[in-house]
Amino acid sequence: MSLRLDGKKLAGELEERLKFEIAAGLAKAGRPPGLAVIRVGEDPASGVYVSNKEKACARIGVDSFGAHLPETASSEDVIEKIKGLNANKKVDGILLQLPLPASMEAEPLLLNIDPDKDADGLHTLNLGKLLKGEPGPRSCTPAGIMALLARNEILLEGKRAVVVGRSMLVGQPMALMLQAANATVTVAHSGTKNLTELTRQAELLVVAAGRPQMIGVDHIRPNSVVVDVGIHRLPKISSDGSKESRKLCGDVCFEEVSSIVSAITPVPGGVGPMTVAMLLVNTVCRWQQHCGLSFNLGDLLP
Repeated sequence: MSLRLDGKKLAGELEERLKFEIAAGLAKAGRPPGLAVIRVGEDPASGVYVSNKEKACARIGVDSFGAHLPETASSEDVIEKIKGLNANKKVDGILLQLPLPASMEAEPLLLNIDPDKDADGLHTLNLGKLLKGEPGPRSCTPAGIMALLARNEILLEGKRAVVVGRSMLVGQPMALMLQAANATVTVAHSGTKNLTELTRQAELLVVAAGRPQMIGVDHIRPNSVVVDVGIHRLPKISSDGSKESRKLCGDVCFEEVSSIVSAITPVPGGVGPMTVAMLLVNTVCRWQQHCGLSFNLGDLLP
C-alpha cells in the first residue's frame, strides 16, 4: 500500500510552529505579521482560495490587508493598490491572486511588488535568487512540495525526476528546487513527444499540467513517488447516468495509480494545504527580517 503524503497534516504542524514564532517575537516587533492578498475580478475559485488564506492568517495571528478590486479595474488601479501596500509598514507580504481577468497581464503587476514583500516568490528578482541559490522568498507551491518530501524522508539526491508543466508559478521553480537538491530533472510540457515513455522513467513525478486526470497507470514507473499539483471539479455521474454534485480530482488518476506507487499526494489534502502554509512561512520570515528578529525558519525554505 502506498504512502499518502498528507499535506493537510503537515500544514497544521507548520501553523503551530509559526504561531510559536509569532508569539515569541511579538513583544520586540511591536506588531504581528501582515499579509495582503490582492484579488481582481470574480473568479469563484480565486474567491475560495483567498478566503482560505485569510482564515489561515487568522489561525496563526497574521493580520490580513486584503483588497478585492472589481473586474473593471485597470492595471493602473492594481499598481496603485500595490504601491500603497509596499509603503505600508504593517504589511510584510503581498500576493497577487492569479488568474487575473483576461484583459490584464500578470508580469507587469508582479514587477511592481516590492521584492522584499513578495510573499509568493514570483518577482523576477526572487526567481533569480532561486536560480542562483541565494536566500529569499520561494514560490509557495514548489516550496511546499519540497517540505512535504523532506518531512516524509523522501531522498532526492541522484533521483530521476520529471516535472510535467513549465509555468513560472510551479513547473519552472519546481525544477530548480529539485536540481538544487541534486536530482536529475526533466521538464515536460505540451510540446513534449512520447510523454508516457518519459514519465515512466521518473522515480519522482511532479504533475502540474492543469489537465484533469491526464496521468494514468501507463505513465507511471512502479514504486515511484507521485506529486499531483492539479485540482479540478468534475461532474459526478450517478448510477442512473445523471450528473450529480461535482467531485474533486487532480491531474493524476489517483485510483489507478495509487496501488503501484510508493508514495502519492491525495487531492484534496496534498499539495494545496502546503501552498497556503508556505505563503505563511514566507510572510513570517519577512516579518522577522523587517523587525530585526531571530530568523528560525530557514530549514523550510529550499
